[in-house]
Amino acid sequence: MSGTHALWSPAPSSEAPLAVLLHGRGADEHAGQALAAHIPDSYQTVALRGPVSLGSGRYTWFENQGIGRPQPESLDASLAWFRDWRTREAPDRRVVVVGFSGGAAFAGAVVLEDPTSVAGAALLYGTVPFDAGLATEPGSLDGARVFHAQSVDDEVMPKDLMDRTWHYLRMDSGANVVALRTSGPHDVSHEASEALHRWLEFIEQRPSES
Repeated sequence: MSGTHALWSPAPSSEAPLAVLLHGRGADEHAGQALAAHIPDSYQTVALRGPVSLGSGRYTWFENQGIGRPQPESLDASLAWFRDWRTREAPDRRVVVVGFSGGAAFAGAVVLEDPTSVAGAALLYGTVPFDAGLATEPGSLDGARVFHAQSVDDEVMPKDLMDRTWHYLRMDSGANVVALRTSGPHDVSHEASEALHRWLEFIEQRPSES
């Protein structure tokens, strides 16, 4: 695993919530930082580099056993890495995880491991990490707040996993979910960006349950 590389924005206030930005597979913290464009100015942001190196300056959050299908041992190790990072760097912060593509699966893993460990989890154009050692039974996300966006035209993520994610989050997870489907490529659409912005503003105004 790589060491921690992170790009922090200035904190707008001492009470500002922290949005942890998680890039897609094969990118790095600079790609994660691009997600900051979708985050309200009232948040501080930190873009993390995934702990698993793919070589040539490319990183990820876990080894795959197929697109959108994390290897359980690798995912478990990265979750331990993330818990350690948060204990060191943001032990008393109100945190929302915002992940794109492979980062969305990792954000889903964070909230599945402990639904109230974060104030919210945004899964953008990625899947719930099914069959990866985490409980995904009905009600496994009781107490969680989740935002999910996906595209009906997504050319990257497997359709069966996207459909399964859509059904699970909305029907079975037990989470408080805002979900929308958009058209277009594997990228955050304007519609999804605006909806995420509103959801984060709502999260900021709600009492913390973590």
